[in-house]
Formats: sequence, C-alpha cells, structure tokens
Amino acid sequence: MPVAEGKSVQQTVELLTRKLEMLGAEKQGTFCVDCETYHTAASTLGSQGQAGKLMYVLHNSEYPLSCFALFENGPWLIADTNFDVLMVKLKGFFQSAKASKIETRGTRYQYCDFLVKVGTVTMGPSARGISVEVEYGPCVVASDCWSLLLEFLQSFLGSHTPGAPSVFGNRHDAVYGPADTMIQYMELFNKIRKQQQVPVAGIR
Repeated sequence: MPVAEGKSVQQTVELLTRKLEMLGAEKQGTFCVDCETYHTAASTLGSQGQAGKLMYVLHNSEYPLSCFALFENGPWLIADTNFDVLMVKLKGFFQSAKASKIETRGTRYQYCDFLVKVGTVTMGPSARGISVEVEYGPCVVASDCWSLLLEFLQSFLGSHTPGAPSVFGNRHDAVYGPADTMIQYMELFNKIRKQQQVPVAGIR
C-alpha cells in the first residue's frame, strides 16, 4: 500500500484502519512478521567468482512455534523456532547481513469471514512502508475466492488494490498454506528495501 499523498506512513495506516472500522471490522489483537537476511559466507564460494545466495529467515506471530527459511526464487522450509539457533551454528556457511532486519507490526481486524492485518514496515527505527494482508477463512484454494478477496480489498483500498500475487502463478488450484503468505512477505520486504536502496548484503 503506497503512503497517501501529503501523509506520513503512520497517518496512512490510521486512515486505513479507520476505513476498516467504519466497515464494521473489529480489532482482534496485534501481529508481527520479521525477516532476517543471510548471505552465503565468502569461504564457501571458492575462487570461481560465484554469486552468493541470499536466504531469508522469517517469523510470524500467527505461527509462534515455526520459523520460515526461504531462498529468493528457490526452495523454502518450515522448521521450529530452534532454527535460529542452528543459523548461529552455521555461521561458517551463512552470515547475517548487517542492518538487514525488517519487520511489519500492526493490528489484526476481523470482518465477517475476513481477517485483515494492517502493519507498519520498519527497518531499524524508521517506518519504510505499509503492509496489508487479507485472509478469507472459509476457503483454502486461493483461485476459488480471488474475485471475492479483490472485491473486499477494493472496499477499503480503492485504486490501490493489487493484482494477483505471483505466488498464485504456478499453483493456481493448489491448497494455500502459511509458506505462501511468507513468500509474499519476503517479496514485499525486498521491494521496500529496493525502493529505499538499502543493500541487503555485500555479496550477491
């Protein structure tokens, strides 16, 4: 969601949450999604001038016992929260990129069968953008309810309603799972990083 003209990130979030409350949505607590970036350690690349790979380790308060590890355009895995401890032990292979932590925090809203999360994306102390996540509870195949999701999104996002996420591309009729959501957060965080022109690693 772009920041409204002449408004700050926080003011735009307040405008969105006010629209949701006017629709009749009720607050249902808070949420947080964070992402730490790791790059392949220089010692593992050899002398062939290979490009290092980036791995993103994400946590989502909706899944407090899980940790999500994703490679850009590549495989992913869901592990338990001890995966963070494993990453420390693997520092000879993967190193944490400096100042790469990015997160979104905000409020959860329930509106009939829709769960909406509006968050402020931050890197360090500064707000960098806005995230909006919408889930339609009764349906597990995204393509079966995309037009309904789109109609609901238009009711409070107006002209800023997004197109279908890229994650739907290859798996149009597949059952939607938590990893699909985390892939979209990874893409959003990378898009915000690129807009801010913040390098996520010295090795790419």
